[in-house]
Amino acid sequence: MRWIVHSEEPLYRDEWLDIRLADVEITGGRHLQHRVMRSRSGGAGAVVLDEQRKNVLLIWRHRFITDTWAWEIPVGGIKDGEEPEAAAAREVEEETGWRPGPMRLLTIVHPTPGISDARHHIFLAAGATHLGPPVEDWEAERIEWVPLARVRDLVEKGDIVAGTSVAALCFALLAIQA
Repeated sequence: MRWIVHSEEPLYRDEWLDIRLADVEITGGRHLQHRVMRSRSGGAGAVVLDEQRKNVLLIWRHRFITDTWAWEIPVGGIKDGEEPEAAAAREVEEETGWRPGPMRLLTIVHPTPGISDARHHIFLAAGATHLGPPVEDWEAERIEWVPLARVRDLVEKGDIVAGTSVAALCFALLAIQA
C-alpha cells in the first residue's frame, strides 16, 4: 500500500536540516506520526579511478556520530545553483587535492529513504590530476589510491561502511566490468 501524507509540521530547520513530523495514513486507515528529514539540495560525489582503472581514490576518515573509521569516496553537499557534476568535482578537489578527469553519472543513491529524501548523485571519473594538499584538511586522515581488487574485502571487513560509498563502489565495479 502507498502511504498517504496528510500533513507535515516543521520541528527544526537550519541550513543543513529540515526535520518534520508527518501525519501518515497507512493500511486500514490507521495514522502514524513519522519523522522526516527533508534535504535542500542533496549531495554529489565521485568514484575516481586511475587511468589504468586499477585503483580508486578514497579517503580514510572518522565519523564522530558512529565513532567509526572507514574508507569513503569523496561526497558532499550541492550548493545553491550548482549542478551535481560540478559539485562532485568540487568535493573531490576539496577533500583530496585531486581534480577528477572526465566524469559521467554512475547512479543516484537515496541513502536513507525510510527517514530522508536526500539524493546523492554519484559520478564515475576517469583519471585525476594532483593539485596539492586538500583544501579541507579536516575531512580525511589519509587519502590513498586503493586497489579496486581490495574493495570487496574492505567492505566485508567493515572498512567501507558508508551506504553511499558501498553502493557507489559496487556499482562502479559492475560498470567497469561491462
